[in-house]
Formats: sequence, C-alpha cells, structure tokens
Amino acid sequence: MNPISQFVLASSSPRRKELVASLDLSLPVYILSSEADESVPSDWSPEQIVEQLSLRKARATAELLRKQGNTEPSIVVGADTIVVVDGHVLGKPADEADAFAMLSSLQGRAHEVYTGVACVLTHNGEQSSAHRMTKVHMRPLKEDQINRYIATGEPHDKAGSYGIQGYGATLVERIEGCYFNVVGLPLSLLSDMLAAYRIHVF
Repeated sequence: MNPISQFVLASSSPRRKELVASLDLSLPVYILSSEADESVPSDWSPEQIVEQLSLRKARATAELLRKQGNTEPSIVVGADTIVVVDGHVLGKPADEADAFAMLSSLQGRAHEVYTGVACVLTHNGEQSSAHRMTKVHMRPLKEDQINRYIATGEPHDKAGSYGIQGYGATLVERIEGCYFNVVGLPLSLLSDMLAAYRIHVF
C-alpha cells in the first residue's frame, strides 16, 4: 500500500501549478511555497544549481508542513529553472533594463534552459533530485520588438526574461529537448520520479 496521501507543490508558479493539474493525479494536490535561500557558490554547475535549489525549496516546504502540524504522509515536489548563455546564469530580471539586457544577449542564438526537480517524502525524509536541459534557439530581434515584448509585462517573473508558453513563443525559432522543461516543469522527468514512489500518472 502506498503510504503517500498527498502531493504538495513547493512553488507559487501558476505555470507549474497548471502543469501538475494537467497530470490529473489520484492524490490530492496542494500548493505551498516557502522562502528558501537561493544563493549558490559561484563554482556550481548549472546542474548543481537547479538540483540543489529545487531540493532546498522542497525541504523548506516540508518543514513548513511540519510547523503547521500537517502530519499527512506527503510527497513534496520542488523545482527550479535557470537560463544559461555563454556559461552565465540568467535568473529573473531585476527591472526592465535588466530584461532588455537579457533578451538582447539571447537574440539570434542558442541558449540552454535547465530545470531541476526534487522530491521529498515527509514521513521518512527520503529525497531525490534530477534535472533536464533544453536548448532554445531564439530568433534575431530588433530593439523595438524587445521593448514591445517587455511592455507586455510577461518577462518580469521569468528566468531569462521570457515565457515560452506566452507571447515569448513568438521569440523562439526552435528547441531541442523537452518543451515543458522550458515552461518550468519537465513532465516526463516528474512522471519518472513519481513512479519511483509508486505514484503513476496513468
């Protein structure tokens, strides 16, 4: 018998929430994000960054559940996404000028999107983490195109300053790898990780 009775997504991202909902899991799904330290050593690889930060988020939410007195055996899932160009990690833009600089650095070339996924079981502390990488080829963009895109407001909470599931789709020429990884939650990877805990999508 599977002891896990609820799925807890350690993220406030509406995109990740929608993706988890699309799986129509048999478990009740709850959203509970918490504050986690996102600072990382400068020598960490992109793979280390996303896997460790996703674990931190999942652990922080598991601890929050404990403090709230929630004793239901839960699987807590955390995720973290970064954009990497020329070895430089791009997170969310600080302001419009930062978004413009990021988008300018991405236009007309390829970059990598890494997403880490972590699972933490609250009843026994078992944990696992993994990641996916997708290569994204961006169209050449003119300055006015970048400015008009920034004016939509879409870039402000996105790693790399664009969202492939929104207007940002028009900036992308092609991708190599998992589309959902670029959105922020690689569903094929998550499905494999959940199956290890006897939670099956279908």
